[in-house]
Amino acid sequence: MLNMPVSLPKLKYRHQRAPMKKEKAARLATMLLVLGLSGCTSLAPPHSTPEAALPDAYSNQVAPTTVADADNGWRSYFTDTRLQALIEQALTTNYDLRSALLRVEQARAAYGIQRAERLPTLGVEAAGERSRTPADLSPSGRTRIGNQFQAGVGFSTWELDFWGRVRNLNEAALEQYLATDEARRATEISLIAQVADSYFRLQELDERLDLARRTIDSRQESLRIFTRRVEVGATSPLELTQVEMLLQQAKALGAQLEQAYAQQANALALLVGSPIETVAGDEHKIAADALAPLAPGLPSELLIRRPDIRSAEHLLRSANANIGAARAAFFPRIALTGNLGTASADLGGLLGSDSQAWNFSPTLSLPIFDSGRRRANLTLAELRREQAVVEYEQTIQQAFRDVADALAANRWLAEQLETASAMLAVQRERTRLAMLRYESGAVPYLEVLDAQRDLLSAEQQRVEKRRQLLSARVALYTALGGGLI
Repeated sequence: MLNMPVSLPKLKYRHQRAPMKKEKAARLATMLLVLGLSGCTSLAPPHSTPEAALPDAYSNQVAPTTVADADNGWRSYFTDTRLQALIEQALTTNYDLRSALLRVEQARAAYGIQRAERLPTLGVEAAGERSRTPADLSPSGRTRIGNQFQAGVGFSTWELDFWGRVRNLNEAALEQYLATDEARRATEISLIAQVADSYFRLQELDERLDLARRTIDSRQESLRIFTRRVEVGATSPLELTQVEMLLQQAKALGAQLEQAYAQQANALALLVGSPIETVAGDEHKIAADALAPLAPGLPSELLIRRPDIRSAEHLLRSANANIGAARAAFFPRIALTGNLGTASADLGGLLGSDSQAWNFSPTLSLPIFDSGRRRANLTLAELRREQAVVEYEQTIQQAFRDVADALAANRWLAEQLETASAMLAVQRERTRLAMLRYESGAVPYLEVLDAQRDLLSAEQQRVEKRRQLLSARVALYTALGGGLI
């Protein structure tokens, strides 16, 4: 690459060569400072948020009788005290969330670094030099030993941001930081939802396991009775094998649920960051009032509530600012270097009245030929902005789908739960009637076998549907952007 910057000659002024009044120098420095801070413009295109193609209302929306305000925080929605304790612990110790917080701090530090570029960097410097010049190189023909001491304060290569390059880079870094912070908040909402859903799944497995254990105990008692009846000749060995088959099926289901319960407890412990206490006593049912009803509101509110949408908008603003920085690269860059201090051949002379020294050096540079690098950089910035627009629109559409899916799941799972409850009631009556018919000799025990097997399946399905409805309500909370953390 051929790079040919055009530079002004460095002008160094010292009072020994060209004296200048202090008032004039201070006036010049003040003028340059004001010019550098307030005289710059921005070449970034005007920011415009793409229009969101959202309907006026959600389908399958049912207004609840009482509504939990999501903006009051997750505690107003998740009312179960044990679940609240788990969420609080997860927000403190979860590894994914801690990693997200560290990413926010990194983005904040990067923004601080870029923000510092807008102001000059002042520094203090002190130096001393002692040199010996041989006689054959000395103008006087004699060996010369000289000293030089200097001390001063100044700044170097401070860019006057006429075209807004530094300011646009600063704005891009700020928007990146804000986008990262919104991503952190999205991680918190996702973590809350994961803990709640995992907690409800654990409760589901606990209730299903309790039902399976009670069924195993009941069928073991039936096996004992039928074994005795076979011994006295009151029933056939075939019916005994049927009873034993029912018991083994219940044990197989119990073993599967035990495994699933242990794995789900481990998953919840990983989210929380520490082992959890299992449910003790007779608390083997999913809390029906663990969640408060939540109104979805209007689709336009997603643009305010959803942190992923706000993060995408910040990234769009950052890409827009980078275009301004890329455009500014086509204009000259002006930088200033200067310092003020004292210089003397003797160390004690640094404080003398005639030892003041200063220099001021403006520099202008503009690449004439760079093999199309600046043009390619501008094209890349524009393409990244177009990609940010697409991702912003895609995020909005995905958010609307998340809410619509959650609303549909809430509506239809509520109906499925009602159907499952009705089926369970019918199945219990069928089992009771089948046992009465068997005891009266009207039907073989095979009919009782089928009725009891279907009863166990109906009990398990009802618990599963109730948990699925709670999971759908958790998904709705997440889709709406959660509450204030």
